Amino acid sequence: MAHPGQPAPIGHPYIILPTIDSTNNYAMRQIQAGMASHGITWFALEQTAGKGQRGKSWLTTPNQNIMLSTVITPGLLPTRQFWLSATVALACYDFYKKYAGEETRIKWPNDVYWRDRKAGGILIENVFRGSDWLYAVVGIGINVNQVVFDPSLPNPVSLKQITGKDLNASEMGRELCQALENRYQALQAAGIDAILQQYQQVLYKMHQPVTLKKGAILFETTIHGVSETGRLLTKDVIEREFDFGEVELIIR
Repeated sequence: MAHPGQPAPIGHPYIILPTIDSTNNYAMRQIQAGMASHGITWFALEQTAGKGQRGKSWLTTPNQNIMLSTVITPGLLPTRQFWLSATVALACYDFYKKYAGEETRIKWPNDVYWRDRKAGGILIENVFRGSDWLYAVVGIGINVNQVVFDPSLPNPVSLKQITGKDLNASEMGRELCQALENRYQALQAAGIDAILQQYQQVLYKMHQPVTLKKGAILFETTIHGVSETGRLLTKDVIEREFDFGEVELIIR
């Protein structure tokens, strides 16, 4: 419970929507209407137009997965957007690892992976006013009970496929919010250093050779980490840095 003058914890209130186009779109509309504050979270039983990174759709079966968006007041400079991204990714990692075990990883910049398969994703959309970062809408989708996926998805996996168990997605969404709150408080208290170190410890393909695609060109390199601003650091014959969206990791 929040003390007077303090923001509510993430996940308070936790509002379940029967159906919505996109929880991120809904959260943005609530912000624009002046009806959103830090911590409020919307969980959808069904999304008709879920959104993923780089304009992609997030396809999911109704009533089977975590589909939520939470509003955060970052308290950070706009140049530090990756700080929040890494924090949210680690919270999702914390949550997922509890069920899926040690093979859980974060794929740069903020997908949740189990082995070589995608378990969930994060889409953060922001509201700025001048140089002030007013709000971040953190959208998270995690496959929980779904076992049949759209064939256009290359490598999905769900917790049911991993554990063999049916789980309560809406209650697990509340648990995910607590993981977000824990990591958010750690960021507020100590800054990025520990977050970045822990993020890199669980980075998918860290210190391993990978194939990256830039435009039409494929090349081999080795992942050496991620910078404080979120750039992917690699090394082959030279050291390289890449912004999000500049390269794609090819999973064979």
